[in-house]
Amino acid sequence: MTQPSVAAVAAHNSIVNPDGTTNRIWLSSYVKGVAHDIDLHKYKSLNDYFDECIRKFRDRPGFVSIGTEMSYDRLDRLVNAFAGWLQSQGVKKGDRVAIMLPNTFQYPVALFAVLRIGAVVVNVNPLYTPRELNHQLKDSGAETIVVMENFAKTLQDAMAGTQIKRIVLTQIGDLLSDGMLNVKGRALNFVIRKVQKMVPAYSLPGTLWMRDALKVGAKVQVKRPEIKQDDLAFLQYTGGTTGVAKGAMLTHLNVLANCQQALAFAEGQLTGDAETVVTPLPLYHIFSLTVNCLIFMALGGRNILIANPRDTKRVMMILKKENFSGITCVNTLYASFLDDPDFRKRDFSNLKLAVAGGMALQRSIAERWHEVTGNNIVEGYGLTECSPIVTQAPVDINNPGPVFSGSIGVPVPSTEVRMRRDDGSWADIGEPGELCVRGPQVMKGYWQRPEDTAKTIDSEGWLATGDIAVFDEKGFIKIVDRKKDMILVSGFNVYPNEIEDVLASHPDVKEVAAIGVPDEVAGERVKVIIVPRTPGLTKESVIEHCRKNLTGYKIPRVVEFRDTELPKSPVGKILRRELRDGK
Repeated sequence: MTQPSVAAVAAHNSIVNPDGTTNRIWLSSYVKGVAHDIDLHKYKSLNDYFDECIRKFRDRPGFVSIGTEMSYDRLDRLVNAFAGWLQSQGVKKGDRVAIMLPNTFQYPVALFAVLRIGAVVVNVNPLYTPRELNHQLKDSGAETIVVMENFAKTLQDAMAGTQIKRIVLTQIGDLLSDGMLNVKGRALNFVIRKVQKMVPAYSLPGTLWMRDALKVGAKVQVKRPEIKQDDLAFLQYTGGTTGVAKGAMLTHLNVLANCQQALAFAEGQLTGDAETVVTPLPLYHIFSLTVNCLIFMALGGRNILIANPRDTKRVMMILKKENFSGITCVNTLYASFLDDPDFRKRDFSNLKLAVAGGMALQRSIAERWHEVTGNNIVEGYGLTECSPIVTQAPVDINNPGPVFSGSIGVPVPSTEVRMRRDDGSWADIGEPGELCVRGPQVMKGYWQRPEDTAKTIDSEGWLATGDIAVFDEKGFIKIVDRKKDMILVSGFNVYPNEIEDVLASHPDVKEVAAIGVPDEVAGERVKVIIVPRTPGLTKESVIEHCRKNLTGYKIPRVVEFRDTELPKSPVGKILRRELRDGK
């Protein structure tokens, strides 16, 4: 038998071809019919994309909020009216407009109005502190902000040193219906303001109500500027949990490309026949913005907006009469839904697609989800700087594969992925390295931070993600962990995700996080912080469970129990940094 040459073996084990191009080994793992590359010239701007969705689905319900539907036609009319008001106030192409709204009708109206006039959307977390909001407003240079009245006091306290000239306020019920017909909305606003007292006192002179801006804007003829693919669409802030938040500059092409990449994977799986998606993740977050808002619009989807996903009881009331076909969550949110008895009793016969992202999906959650719903959770991977999707498990409703693989899938169309060793060379198949990505969804750079941009994106366009990952021979990728979260025990790399996944499978563990703590002998030791599901959980049972599943140096030396939930980001991602800081 002829033995393969050394060169042939090396090529098989390498993700890099001899000529320096990427060996896209993952293409063979695509579901039949999925395009290897997307058409980058299909749309000139997100406005073209939006207009196409409106033309196709004008009479369909596009969004649902507090039991009320908004058609694509009404959305288009409100978008045009708000765009008219913005232009009448002198807002022009390239100006930054901040949007500080939860998941309500006002968000898509403001979003597409800003894009329609060529301005740049600055998405703002409504739960920001005044310090965080002040930084983002000053850094972006936004002169206009749209904000829910509940958060007006935060804005008041954050105004110093910003360039804000125009403040548009809105109440949660304002757009449930038009004008005087909005009895439900006015009643809801009264309850929130006067009964529940959820609006702290504030003073913001010169503000305008969004409902009044819409009346003015409806009389304005909107002049659409020419928008090119390379024009900025979003300043999407990221990195706030690891330092000063930076604005990722996402162009129209970046976001359009990512929409097409994800839609290519869904080809033939979602029919576009009135699909209903549940949106518990905030639309200001890039994952929810791209996947739930933009991608499902291309399918003519009906989007159920959840303003507060942590209020599980209210979420269950909202979903009581809904048979949804899609849902996206982070791991912790899936866990909270699965803990709710009403959710477990639901009819899941229409469910086609459940997607996880934002943090690692744990085996225990994937298995519980399958047991309750009969469906698998499709895990993907992305980051703000990539609009956000980089990889995704192939979507095949008729052949879903294993309930849990531990993989984040394969690179989406028109995307290259490589793993980089510490010395800068490219790692082989099966060898861990820092995941690097190149593709049309990769950001233009960080806003006004050329040095940070240069540290993140090299001269050949490769973006370093900071995540350690490994390829298998079929092109599937597993994340080992965040580079900065890695724990070094006596020279051995220990990855928190592995320990958390093991402990999450313990029946008495509700939440868990693993961090490194200093050790005079080993350099670092593993510490776990656990929220028990039952009061009988002991340190001894935790250690014993780990001994059965982990090698010696990975076993936690410190076990801390807490009776309150672990600190999380607004989308439910456990913040290890805060735990390391003693919070």
